[in-house]
Amino acid sequence: MSYVARTDRPADKAARYAEVEAEVLAVLEGETDRVARMATVSSILADAFEDYFWTGFYVVDPTKARELVVGPYQGTLGCLRIAFGRGVCGTAAETGVTQIVEDVHAFPGHIACDGRSESEIVVPVFDGDGRLIAVFDVDATRKAAFDRVDAEALERLMGKVFAA
Repeated sequence: MSYVARTDRPADKAARYAEVEAEVLAVLEGETDRVARMATVSSILADAFEDYFWTGFYVVDPTKARELVVGPYQGTLGCLRIAFGRGVCGTAAETGVTQIVEDVHAFPGHIACDGRSESEIVVPVFDGDGRLIAVFDVDATRKAAFDRVDAEALERLMGKVFAA
C-alpha cells in the first residue's frame, strides 16, 4: 500500500511512518540478504513522503578504513565515496549520532550531490552487535523537512531491519 503523503503535522508524519514500518517489515519477512533489505527500505521510503527525492545507504567499506561507499538508493546520482567526518553522512558515521540538517547550505562541509537538496537527515545503521554498517541518508527539496519524529521513526526502523 504505497502512496505519497504530505505530512506537515507531527501526528500525521508519525502515523505515516508507522504504516511504512509495517509495510517494510512485512515485505522483508524472511529476507536475510543485507543488500536486498537496503534496496527495499530505500525504495519504500522514497515513495512514502512527498519531499523525499533521495533515499539511500552509504555502506562502511570493509576494505578502506573510515570510508563510506554508496549502496542501494533511489534518486539522482549519489556521491560514490565519503570519508568519515566529511559532510552530513560522514559526520553521522564519525559520531554514530543521527544528523538533522534544516538547511544544508548552512552545514559546514556539506557535500552537494544534487542542487535540489535543501535539508537532510542521516541515520547511523548498526548491526546486531552494535557495529556501524552504514548510514541511511534522506534528502528533501524543502528546508527543515526533518525533525525528531523523522529521527525517532528512522532510527527505530533501521534497528528493526538491521540489528534484529
